[in-house]
Amino acid sequence: MYRVKQLDASLDLGGFSQWLRSQGVPHRISAEGDFQVLWLENQEHAEPVLEALDRFLAEPEIRQAVEHQNRSPVFVQGRWQPSPRHAPLVLGIIVLAVLMAWFTSLGSNQFTANLLIIDPRAYGWGSMAERLDALSATLASGQVWRLFTPDFLHFSWTHIIFNSVMLWFLGSQIEWFDGRTRLVVLFIVTSLVSNGLQYMVSGPFFGGLSGVVYGILGYCWLSQRTLPRFQFPPALVTFAVVWMVIGFTPVPEMLGLGRMANEAHLGGFVAGLALAAILPARRKPQA
Repeated sequence: MYRVKQLDASLDLGGFSQWLRSQGVPHRISAEGDFQVLWLENQEHAEPVLEALDRFLAEPEIRQAVEHQNRSPVFVQGRWQPSPRHAPLVLGIIVLAVLMAWFTSLGSNQFTANLLIIDPRAYGWGSMAERLDALSATLASGQVWRLFTPDFLHFSWTHIIFNSVMLWFLGSQIEWFDGRTRLVVLFIVTSLVSNGLQYMVSGPFFGGLSGVVYGILGYCWLSQRTLPRFQFPPALVTFAVVWMVIGFTPVPEMLGLGRMANEAHLGGFVAGLALAAILPARRKPQA
């Protein structure tokens, strides 16, 4: 064990210690007279742990968030593990996407055309002007739902499983901490931006919740910097951004993955960041 910090014995570090355990950081806190000492098993953890400890001691909202996490019914031993009753809206979105995947035979039957952003059988979409005209005519006819239904189109079970897992893990945290209204706003805005950008660049043949997932990830990452309350590995953001960049190269097609909805990913991610910058973080997480 490495001795990394000596603090006054009057400080209550119980909540911080429990949070460290939830992050998988081996440590112990010992008493030495009028002081308590923080020990770490891995010296490489010292710098980030000390930084986190300083914020825990200096910022009341950080302590409140940590203490809430430690006693919350959606955390098990400090890890985010909600049940369906904690995030019914997210669960409903996932169930609807699965049902549409089954009903459209993974986007391979004729009903699929009813969920695309325009009906490619009725309009030309080869040029930007044609796409704008087709979308305007579609919306003028009252088919506003087409702006959102591409989210529920998936073309492989791998695609929908990955999106569902990510949406459940991150979206459930937003629904619990920031409320369903915030989640609905995120879903609407990221859908409109990601689907609209993808359509304008490549046409109507795309689908999936990936744009929304990227938007939720961007929102969680940036909003977390204002008020820590979400639980996810920082490497997840790095991986997602790297994968998005790779999507703009020929690599996915070379690997047999087909062309990715890169513009939807980018549009959703930027929209999520913008919403995190505009919408204030909630100061009191839901009980």
